Amino acid sequence: MSENSPITKASVDAVVSDALKLISAAKDLSSLKSIRAAAVGDGSGIAALSSSLGKLPGDQKAEAGKLITAARAELNQAFSSAEEKFYKQEQAQKLAAETVDVTAAANTQVLGARHPLSLLQDEIADVFVGMGWEIAEGPEVESEWFNFDALNFDADHPARAMQDTFFVEPVEAHLVLRTHTSPVQVRSMLERELPVYVLCPGRVFRTDELDATHTPVFHQVEGLAVDKGLTMADLKGTLEHFARIMFGPDAKIRLRPSFFPFTEPSAELDVWHPGAKGGARWVEWGGCGMVNANVLRAAGIDPEVYSGFAFGMGIERTLMFRNDVKDMHDMVEADVRFSKQFGMVL
Repeated sequence: MSENSPITKASVDAVVSDALKLISAAKDLSSLKSIRAAAVGDGSGIAALSSSLGKLPGDQKAEAGKLITAARAELNQAFSSAEEKFYKQEQAQKLAAETVDVTAAANTQVLGARHPLSLLQDEIADVFVGMGWEIAEGPEVESEWFNFDALNFDADHPARAMQDTFFVEPVEAHLVLRTHTSPVQVRSMLERELPVYVLCPGRVFRTDELDATHTPVFHQVEGLAVDKGLTMADLKGTLEHFARIMFGPDAKIRLRPSFFPFTEPSAELDVWHPGAKGGARWVEWGGCGMVNANVLRAAGIDPEVYSGFAFGMGIERTLMFRNDVKDMHDMVEADVRFSKQFGMVL
């Protein structure tokens, strides 16, 4: 080729050398793509040589064209090799990042679950809703009138004392943390049309020390029925049905004479628990009776026309002897291992 030609082996080698330096300076696929235009694109040295090819005399074009073609082939091969290298590097990095150590302990996240007391309370509610009863709720901070007076507690009744009841300051406000859910029964009689069939579950408060069988904050479920012609037979039939659902078809109940200010006659309720650990036995479950005429009058109900029955039991106590829970601490310490025994129900 004529030494006067702009396309010589030396000029082509120089262009190729510059482009190879750019390619070797690339760090990854992204940077390699960004230098493609400078190495082999329209503004590159090899592109400038190609554009000058048409200006050469005819006898020089063939040899110059071979040099440019060989140079482009070399650069394209260099780009392909670099692309393949960077692609393999990226794939190796991804595999390393996604590697799973099958010998490592599983990193599991323990899900929370509903407390067994909450599950039992809902189960009890479902029993009575299935019989057509309604669920009633009331405030936990209650007036003395609803908590005591309307329920026929005398002014000097021991249950009113500071030793048994949490009074809300100032004491002159006559507010207490409710000691039972019976105030909800009074509110139901005042607010609802007769007849009334309500179940009253909820949290109650008493000044007990926390030990294996007592806690200052616990849950009760109480039932109230007020209608024409209700008798102790209706109460007994309701409680027998309830006991069989809670403790199995062989469960039975017995009523022992007792005294409560808000019922007359009153009875202690025992249940024969056939599935009890250590063998079937009688267990004291709660209290019940016919609603005292004074309680009906306090709610504006004529006891000569209507009668009613009521019952109540602790949900913690029910859970303890139904599921053989030995210590009240297990129910209040929020240990998920305790809840797991009853199924992780969300």
